[in-house]
Amino acid sequence: QVQLVESGGGLVQAGGSLRLSCVASGSIFSFNSMGWYRQPPGKQRELVATITSGGSTNYADSVKGRFTIARDNAKNTVDLQMNSLKPEDTAVYYCNLVRVGRWYWGQGTQVTVSS
Repeated sequence: QVQLVESGGGLVQAGGSLRLSCVASGSIFSFNSMGWYRQPPGKQRELVATITSGGSTNYADSVKGRFTIARDNAKNTVDLQMNSLKPEDTAVYYCNLVRVGRWYWGQGTQVTVSS
């Protein structure tokens, strides 16, 4: 069993910054990747950024150069630093962990960017 708990969402003005954090617990050894996805209002869930167990990162084109994903193995956390936020970044952000072909999700945290 894997548990993922997100924190750090909130309301911010366009151009501002937020940092999301996700703490993983349970059977997380030998995980394949961790990352962040988001679901904007009325739209499907989409990739934001992922980081593999080896440290390779992948970003959606829409966030490249603005968002940075980082993992702390000692603390079992994955953070998402979001800078230069835009109104279109408004969404519920979900932490994700993939392990042995299974996908796990956190409960989500709301990020709202006002114009």
